Amino acid sequence: MAKKNTENNTLADNRKAWHDYFIEETYECGVELVGTEVKSIKNGKANLKDSYAEIRNGEVFACNMHVSPYKEGNIFNVDPLRKRRLLLHKSEIDKLLGFTSQKGYTLVPIALYLKNRRVKVKLAVAVGKKNYDKRDALKEKDARREIDRAMKNNR
Repeated sequence: MAKKNTENNTLADNRKAWHDYFIEETYECGVELVGTEVKSIKNGKANLKDSYAEIRNGEVFACNMHVSPYKEGNIFNVDPLRKRRLLLHKSEIDKLLGFTSQKGYTLVPIALYLKNRRVKVKLAVAVGKKNYDKRDALKEKDARREIDRAMKNNR
């Protein structure tokens, strides 16, 4: 019997989210897709930049998640920016609702990946950074890079 591949294969990242937000918690959730969207995502035609999630009527939806139309999809293609339902347990949705009801918290998709041949979204509870926080993060990153460079040269 063949061994199942349980390795996560990242299809799209939202790198800007790490720059613009402090990530508090992450959740793994499924996403409701149409067949041609799955093919397009597997071809790497998804973009999470500027995407966010919102809770409406007890359901979580991903907004502004761009999935380019599948080129062989003809009439079966759907709107690239349509709202896609994210699949979570009710208790997780209630917890997320508690977070987002507080001021400053938002839900941001940070990764789109395959797990056991299913497309999953890594959803983060995030707090927006101020400009000075972003500058501090860049300074820390540069300092860390300098230290690593110095350590590498001393070997």
